[in-house]
Order: sequence, then structure tokens, then C-alpha cells
Amino acid sequence: MNALIWIVVGILLILSELLATSVVAVFIGLGALVTGLALWAGVIQSLAWQLIVFSVVSLGTLILARRRLKAWFGGFTANQGENHSAFRQDIGERVIVETDFAQGAGRVILNGVAWDALSDDDLKAGDIAWVVSNEGIRLTVSRNRPA
Repeated sequence: MNALIWIVVGILLILSELLATSVVAVFIGLGALVTGLALWAGVIQSLAWQLIVFSVVSLGTLILARRRLKAWFGGFTANQGENHSAFRQDIGERVIVETDFAQGAGRVILNGVAWDALSDDDLKAGDIAWVVSNEGIRLTVSRNRPA
């Protein structure tokens, strides 16, 4: 096979990993890329050696590095404990009412970010309120600061 074909296939496989995060194509792509570069440099010539280099590099990198690199490609998922504590830190924080509350619902600004909010108080735009609780992406606020 031609060195350029190995190199192009290797690059395409590595780039395909951006779409399908199975973290396998990148290692097969590395095997193809190394095989293409070895062929281009004249280190290997025969098809048998191309397939051996491709197989050894692909399997070797897959076995040695997949577990470490999977976190990079897969992203980060916070566990329930981390999310819960992050929301608790907002309780007791001061907010500014952005829109008048109608039927107990309105919008407030917390740390420069607008949030949907609920309140039993009659709050108007510009009023100061305090975060009482947090349910996902909605705050519950009150005119009185929580103890």
C-alpha cells in the first residue's frame, strides 16, 4: 500500500473520534499513521510488515492508553454529591429581581446570571431578595434573608 493512503486513513480515523467517542478509532488511526510514516521513511516495505506494524501499534496503544485517554474524549460527569453541594452554596445569597413576579414567578440575577425564580412575596424589578432554596435551574427567593 502507498504511505499516503496509510497516513490519510490514520488522520481520518483520529478525526472521526471527535464524532464517535468510543475511544477506539483514535488508536486504529495511530496505527495507520505510524505504519504510513514507517513506509514513507523506508523502514518497512512489504505488505506483511505493514500489517504487522499496523496491528502491533493499534493493539499496543489501545491496551496501554485507552483507559487514560477515555476521560479526555468522554468528558466529565459530576457525581450527585458534587452537584448537590454546588447548589447549596447559593442558599442565602443576595439576588436582584430582574422582572416583576407575577403569580409567584419571575426572574432574578445571581452572580451576573439570570435565573427563573419562585417566591411567595410580591417582588418588583430592582428589589433585593435572598435565595431560600434551589430546585435544579429554578431558585426560590424571599424578601427576608434566611437564618
